[in-house]
Amino acid sequence: MKSSQVLSGQALVGEELALRPVDIVIEKGLIAAVEETSRAPPVWICPAFFDAHTHLGDTIAMDCGSTGDLVSMVAPPDGLKHRLLSAASRKDLVAGMRASVTGMIRSGTFGCADFREGGRDGVNTLRDAVAGLNFQPVIFGREGGEETADGLGVSSTRDVPGVERQVRAARNAGKKIAFHAGERDSGDVDAALSFEPDLLIHMTHATKKQLRACADLEIPITVCPRSNWALGVTSSARYPPIHAMIEVGCTVMLGTDNVMFVPPDMFSEMAFASIVYHLHPKAVLWSAVAGSQLTGSSFFIRKGARAALFTLDPIQSALFFSRDPITSLVKRAQMGEIGNNVFNLKTQ
Repeated sequence: MKSSQVLSGQALVGEELALRPVDIVIEKGLIAAVEETSRAPPVWICPAFFDAHTHLGDTIAMDCGSTGDLVSMVAPPDGLKHRLLSAASRKDLVAGMRASVTGMIRSGTFGCADFREGGRDGVNTLRDAVAGLNFQPVIFGREGGEETADGLGVSSTRDVPGVERQVRAARNAGKKIAFHAGERDSGDVDAALSFEPDLLIHMTHATKKQLRACADLEIPITVCPRSNWALGVTSSARYPPIHAMIEVGCTVMLGTDNVMFVPPDMFSEMAFASIVYHLHPKAVLWSAVAGSQLTGSSFFIRKGARAALFTLDPIQSALFFSRDPITSLVKRAQMGEIGNNVFNLKTQ
């Protein structure tokens, strides 16, 4: 990216996502200033999305046509996805993940938190897939991959023997810890909470008490509504209990989960969450950005932050008639309407 540039438009500023007419001054990859201006064009400027839970390796099994319950489809070590991953060539795995990431970038997503199967080679496969792309994955490894990844990703306390040892080793190495929990029932949530992880995924069937514990321990939760519906672990807007999560003070992030079933498209995930769960559009958009804190530097637009944003020109589409840009971004916008990504991997 240029060492210095100015973006002018109607920007969603700060964690408040306040719509303001501004000039955003970017210098050496950092937002040097956010200055109010009466001359700002009608271009919308939005913080980049962060997909807070993915399994990008599943791209090679996209829409494979099989049906089954959660365990038979995705549970390690013998679920359908694991058999397909084991049979795939490394070349195909790299190509598939790179194709998914390229699509994510085009749709305004600058990073993701990926649960990476395949041990150390699985971690390296993802790194090869994103090489040269303006994209920042936070990788949660498994089967020894956590030793070279950013953290440890645990399927469920039910599925992983010796999880205590793995968590202890990851903690000693300064790694992040993430657990799937509460996806098919609440039975594995308390065990996951006992490790005080850095992130919990799903919590689809968590109880109010368990959610309060998450809030008290300041453990963020990634919800994946479309995946939950696709895998049949919910058929009700009561699960995952997103309103209860917000009510008790949980940090709620948005993820897309398995590429095998659901495309990693945050516009589609936001629209689904907003409509099915009757969530306020601003809360949904916040959740689509908030996972960026896992990178150590959130993508919200503010002075001093690194540049991680995209522009969208509503004049080029029916969005020109929008009376509420945030609602339209969440419920109507599509990747093809993005005009420009300004993603900075490293500050200089």
